[in-house]
Amino acid sequence: VQLQASGGGLVQAGGSLRLSCAASGGTFSSYNMGWFRQAPGKERDFVAAISRSGGYTLYVDSVKGRFTISRDNAKNTVYLQMISLKPEDTAVYYCAAVNAVGSYYFIATRARTPGRYNYWGQGTLVTVSS
Repeated sequence: VQLQASGGGLVQAGGSLRLSCAASGGTFSSYNMGWFRQAPGKERDFVAAISRSGGYTLYVDSVKGRFTISRDNAKNTVYLQMISLKPEDTAVYYCAAVNAVGSYYFIATRARTPGRYNYWGQGTLVTVSS
């Protein structure tokens, strides 16, 4: 599957952005999806994940209550709605996919680990100014 992330940009602190990740070349509804981010000079960190049907989601503590991951399987797209953005949210955001058998088990135990994902998008830059 090929993933194309979009929606990044420059926003002031407190602002909002919605990232999109469009998938092609596979059966989108069979993939658990994740969002990761990488700030300059830092490792790629987990942000959020969603199961194949959208029934299970997981967030890193620092974005809970501010970010919402969702998906539209009819449109082969996963979203990351971000509100109340902070300068520390500045990073390149990547979407990722894994064709997993167990959705709940993956979300609960594997989703935070970048190496568990098989496919990655190219990244979209989010810059939050103070």
